[in-house]
Amino acid sequence: MEKKFIKVIAEHHIDGKTRPISIDWNGRNLEVDKISDIRQAASLKGGGQGTRYTCKICGRDIYLFCDEGLWFIEKY
Repeated sequence: MEKKFIKVIAEHHIDGKTRPISIDWNGRNLEVDKISDIRQAASLKGGGQGTRYTCKICGRDIYLFCDEGLWFIEKY
């Protein structure tokens, strides 16, 4: 299964942390409403690994991954 990378607007803090603010999903700008967890993890469904953000977007929980500066959403 091939990953589809997406555009993400993120904040980069002076302490080195990165927090996603919004994603571009099929031409729509969707705000990240909440981040409930951040950890290093592998994407079991999409392959790859990196920083996994457990986010709430439009009322739905998703796993958003950053893998060496490239962002993708784990497939459901």
